[in-house]
This record gives sequence, C-alpha cells and structure tokens, in this order.
Amino acid sequence: MLAYEPETSLKHTPLHALHMASGGKMVPFAGYDLPVQYAAGVLREHLHTREAAGLFDVSHMGQIALRAKSGKVEDAALALERLVPQDILGVPAGRQRYAQFTNGAGGILDDLMVANFGSHLYLVVNAACKTEDEAHLRANLSDACMIEPLADRALIALQGPKAESVLAKFCADAPAMRFMDAGPRRVDGIDCFVSRSGYTGEDGFEISVPAEHAEALAKALLGSGDVLPIGLGARDSLRLEAGLCLHGHDIDATTTPIEGALEWSIQKSRRHGGARAGGFPGADRILLQLENGAPRRRVGLKPEGRAPVREGAPLFADAASSEQIGAVTSGGFGPSINAPVAMGYLPASHAASGGLVFTELRGQRLPLRVSPMPFVPKPYKR
Repeated sequence: MLAYEPETSLKHTPLHALHMASGGKMVPFAGYDLPVQYAAGVLREHLHTREAAGLFDVSHMGQIALRAKSGKVEDAALALERLVPQDILGVPAGRQRYAQFTNGAGGILDDLMVANFGSHLYLVVNAACKTEDEAHLRANLSDACMIEPLADRALIALQGPKAESVLAKFCADAPAMRFMDAGPRRVDGIDCFVSRSGYTGEDGFEISVPAEHAEALAKALLGSGDVLPIGLGARDSLRLEAGLCLHGHDIDATTTPIEGALEWSIQKSRRHGGARAGGFPGADRILLQLENGAPRRRVGLKPEGRAPVREGAPLFADAASSEQIGAVTSGGFGPSINAPVAMGYLPASHAASGGLVFTELRGQRLPLRVSPMPFVPKPYKR
C-alpha cells in the first residue's frame, strides 16, 4: 500500500486550500501535500465511491501535450511507438489507451494514459516519474515532436456509479461518453479535457481543468449531495480491489508488462507478425515472453482469515518451507468485499488461480489463495 514519507519541501496543487478548508488530513506524497482522508474516514470514503460518487484531486500527476513537428497527429503516434509497446497509431481521435514506457531490459519505467485529441496526443503520467518521463520524451522524440508540459492545469477525478448523473449537470456531453473516450469538453462553462476513465475500478471521469478554475469546478461538483471528497487512502484501497497496478510497487523498472499481467495492453500490431512489430525498448524480451510466458507473474491473493497482508510480505510454497518464492507488492483490507486482498509476484509454476501459498504473519504461517482479479466487478460504460 502507499507509503507516506516525510519530505521537507512539498508542492501544493491548485486545490490545496480547498483540502484544508474541507478538513483534509494532509500527508506528503510524490513531493506534494495531499489529503490521505477527510472527516468521513477511509472506510466511508471508499464505500461512498462504490455507492455514489467521489471526487479526487490527482493534480500531482503529469500532463503533457505531444505535438508532431509535421502537424500530423499520426506522426506523433508513430514517434511515441518508439518508446511504448502499444499501438498508438490505431487510437482514433477522441479515444485514449493505457501504455507503458519500457527500458532496454523490458522493464516498466512508468505507465501512462495516451489520448488522441485529433491535432496532438495528450499524455497523463505518474507524479513520481513525470520529470524523468519528460526528459525521456525529449531525449528520444525531440527530432519529430514538441513536448509541452501542461503545468498550468489541475486534474480531478469524479468516480462512482453516480458520476455520470452528477457530471451531466455541468457537461451535456458526459452521458454520451463511453469508457476510454477522451477529448476537449465544456464543463460548467470551462474549457476542459475529459476522459471517461479512472483509477478506482468504477465508472467515472477524469477532468483536466485550467488551474485558475479548478477550485470553482471542484466546489460545484461537491455541491451535489451524491459527491464526497476522497483522499489517497481510499484511492489506494479502491484501486487494489480493482486489481490496478501502482507504479513503483506492483510494477517497476525490473518488471516487464508480461510479468505484470499487462499483456492485454499490447495490441497485435506491435507483436511478432504485426504491422509494426517491436521497435520499442526491450522488445526482444517482451515479445519472447508474450510467446513463451514469463518466469513470474503478478497475481491476486486472498488471505484466508481477516488479517490484512501488507507490501513486502514474503510468500512461500507451503507452510513449512523456508525458501521464499515471491512477495506481496500491495495489500490491505477490501471494504467492498469485507475481506483482506493483496497482489504480488509468484513463479509461473505457482501462479494459477486457486492455488495456495503462504506468508509469515506474527510468527505464524498464513495461507493465501491465488485469486483472479479484479476482486470487485468493473462496471465500465462500454
């Protein structure tokens, strides 16, 4: 789960004053002062997002416009394909796709969202990696593209089954949007970028808004009785129930997309035999693993009993073995299913759903059942 490390100089998002006024309990995260929870508490915030709608400040994420020097979005897409295993050229205008920056060993430098805005690409990258990601883009794509950080924009996420009905009051286009639709939209009279996506496993939207309008828009959305402000704590438990990776924990520069169980994100055109196979960092290893399997896999884990198992917990093949075969990368309590959940890495030989592995907890061996993910259904509007 998330670790909140002391930091000496913290940045503020455009919604910082609103968090303080709303009673947010602030913690350092990725160089920012962000709310981990509000008065309702993590459990209630989590369940409210599953039942109604929650508003998240994700302005610490990096937003980048990628424009081809030729003026053609297709050229920007082809350029970006040098750095990611995904089919970016095949993303139609008004849609977005999940992708990963890979390194020469096939490891994941960062994961990101890529949207085609018709004239250019719009990227959302992780907060802890955004400086390195911008440098990576400049070092590799400056011959073909202009890289423009959008530092003057906030990013908020409205998530939950009532997100559509709430946003429809401010954005007439919202109900017509489908999962992974993305592009410029007017929201409460403000020119925004809106995608129907999120990091909770719920239906919902992410809204990029000019920083000067962020607080007014957030207040307008919070004015609905269906919406509560939600902090980092519930964001983490929601994404864990949804089986979604946290970069730096469940995936990192030492894990390939195949080991991370993300092969679904690599389209046929980039695989062996595809129209634009390979050509991205680590392609040889990644494509070989696609065909032959990876030696280890990210899996879902359900501890038997009520005790949560936390990140870093060792995994063993049986109750008596002293040989560690894997480790938990994220773990905690799943409020939606009223039981502990976790994910971690196991050798391929132990990764089949239904298998039993063990961890050490307070000097005792605790069994965990290898489980399919997500742990809760994803009600995306497709």
